[in-house]
Amino acid sequence: MRIAIFTETFLPKVDGIVTRLTRTLEQLQELGHEALVFAPHDPPAEYAGHRVVRVPAISFRPWYPELFLGLPRPRLGRELDRFQPDVVHVLNPVVLGLWGSTIAVQRDLPLLASFHTDIPNYVQHLNLSFLTPISKSILRDIHNLAHVNLCTSSQMMAAARSIGIRRVRLWPRAIDTVTYHPSKRSAVMRERLSGGEPHKPLLIYVGRLSNEKRLELIAPVLKQLPGVRLAFVGSGPAEARLSKLFRDTDTVFTGYMAGADLAAAYASADLFVFPSDTETLGFVAMESMASGVPVVAADAGGIPDVIKDGETGLLFRPGDADHLLAQVRSLLADAGRREELARNARADMEQWSWRSSTERLVEFYRLAATVKERFDTPGERRLALSRERRLRTAR
Repeated sequence: MRIAIFTETFLPKVDGIVTRLTRTLEQLQELGHEALVFAPHDPPAEYAGHRVVRVPAISFRPWYPELFLGLPRPRLGRELDRFQPDVVHVLNPVVLGLWGSTIAVQRDLPLLASFHTDIPNYVQHLNLSFLTPISKSILRDIHNLAHVNLCTSSQMMAAARSIGIRRVRLWPRAIDTVTYHPSKRSAVMRERLSGGEPHKPLLIYVGRLSNEKRLELIAPVLKQLPGVRLAFVGSGPAEARLSKLFRDTDTVFTGYMAGADLAAAYASADLFVFPSDTETLGFVAMESMASGVPVVAADAGGIPDVIKDGETGLLFRPGDADHLLAQVRSLLADAGRREELARNARADMEQWSWRSSTERLVEFYRLAATVKERFDTPGERRLALSRERRLRTAR
């Protein structure tokens, strides 16, 4: 198949969406499919043998400077026409995804959209709660242009349906269990993450340091657990604030890691602490579980789809620092239970491969084409275009 992909975020930025997309592109290449990727800001010219079209973008300052919003250009339509795709896939459509959806509708192409971020919830954490109603409306209207909509967890399927998104299916999760493995544990890395005290209990968080991750909930936990060390692996707009908040605790900020260093960081900790309540899936939790390190995470979003409470990790009530403390304390005090959760978590992750997930995605691409052929009448297409024009007018 020839697949045109419009994504709101891509390399060099690293997040869960980018991880899923890059792994999917690798598998699409191995399966003999060709993709053309439209990505904002300054992406690489190609990835896994697929050409990447750079889309000029502006930073979403001051709320999220790492996020770049792709700006629509007529050139994108010409690039799409030259590629002649069998299907168009828009990831997390907002700005660039809206444009991708528009030109797919105009060209009468099968369209698939994937819902990765609970944007109405995110804007509240960015102190933009006044955008919640319009963000729900825009997301609903963009996604309902698609012949198939994918979500990465059953919870996010429910969230999508709650705002009126139709034709929703589950895109199975996947994880690299070769890169992320308990054997990657490293004494050198543990020394680094623990600030030179590898014999002390070590908590880790990997990911963006941003307000919606609710990382401030970990501070009172550390204050109640003297001697416990914490490593933040990652960077982001909240780093300066968090550095001040954790200044009097035993905390190390490492910045971003990748490759072998990141795999070693996961495997070298005792517990992964994940207070975010806005995750649609939680790749970092899965990577920790594959590394044989149990996770204590908020019982929210897509996380309960990943963690079986009491079997492969522990969940705590979202926003409840006392409950987070109790769950962390219970595992640090019981090495046997911690090891049991780690074994179960690793075994659970071993069943989810990128190949099977991508093969399922290709089936959804074919389903989008089938839905369009069977049910997308000319009258419905005119209605979709009318909705799209109203969207452009509203924006």
